[in-house]
Amino acid sequence: MNKHSSSNDILTKLAQQNEDIVLAPLLSSNQEVSYPMSLRQSRVCCFEALKSIPVVFILAIVAWSYYAYVVQMCILTIDNVPKKVIYLFIYHPLLFIFLWSYYQTMFKPLMGPPSEFYVGEAEGERIATAQTLDERRTSLLRFCHRGDLPVLTRHFDGSIRYCFLCRCIKPDRAHHCSICGKCILRYDHHCPWTNSCVSYANYKFFILFLGWALVFCTYVAATSLEYFILFWQDVNSSISPGGKFHLLFLFFAAIMFAISVSSLFFYHLYLTGKNRTTLESFRAPIFSNGPQKNGFNIGCKQNFQEIFGKKFLTAIIPIWTTRGDGVHYQVNSLLLGGLQEQQQQQQQQSGNIRCSK
Repeated sequence: MNKHSSSNDILTKLAQQNEDIVLAPLLSSNQEVSYPMSLRQSRVCCFEALKSIPVVFILAIVAWSYYAYVVQMCILTIDNVPKKVIYLFIYHPLLFIFLWSYYQTMFKPLMGPPSEFYVGEAEGERIATAQTLDERRTSLLRFCHRGDLPVLTRHFDGSIRYCFLCRCIKPDRAHHCSICGKCILRYDHHCPWTNSCVSYANYKFFILFLGWALVFCTYVAATSLEYFILFWQDVNSSISPGGKFHLLFLFFAAIMFAISVSSLFFYHLYLTGKNRTTLESFRAPIFSNGPQKNGFNIGCKQNFQEIFGKKFLTAIIPIWTTRGDGVHYQVNSLLLGGLQEQQQQQQQQSGNIRCSK
């Protein structure tokens, strides 16, 4: 022990002399290792930097493609002035609305459960330390009825969905994102290309980002195809070797991104028509009367209007037109009768619980 204490004294003196050096004290075998705050902060910073890499990659590709299309193709390669003007006149609005949709998807603030869904520290401790599943189920049911919370979906064991990390009742369609570290309303998935959760707050913007990216890439590929062919025929000798390289890869990049984005875009249009999230497409939401993959499907037209609104012009522009509050959702009319009966039974059970107490 003297050896350990003398070593600790030496390390302490060294740390006092230079505050920038982080030194972990020598510990005896029965002590726990505690990492300094600076180490944890550096890990968080590294993780945040890694999450930004896909976004930086996309922005770098867009910046390079702008140079390749505007400078190398339109300004230096195309000789026909009206053609050049038309290409640039269409290109810039498409680029603008694509980047606007991307910005809205990334920076739209995420929405979590309202304050009334959080149980508090004391109630959360009681729920976490419940001895039996029935005791926990009863506590959650009592809390929901006390706050009149609009919760229809259930856990696979029949209990009300609860997040032990956030200490909150999960609203319908909400889930905990392990990357963002919190519960998100109408959680779809965490997208690395936007470095944010795709959810109730930005789902419309995400679909528009995919749609306008597809239109933008298709336009670039279609207008650069002529000069891609000239590259292989080697007809236009006025194009510099560097310019040929840019035109070649501009076409390839546009085609590649158009194909990859189109699959995601049409898949999410399909999900929107069915009123499902990506998570719900793999795991059907569970109601009090069992799993129902079409539980929130209220008809294709109504499903699209729930996300995009009723007007076509505002639907295709990245402005907020999504209906609702992210907590209350209409359910399929075929399920409504059964759910109302289940709710009445649960209210009676909750009343019996209060009377017994």
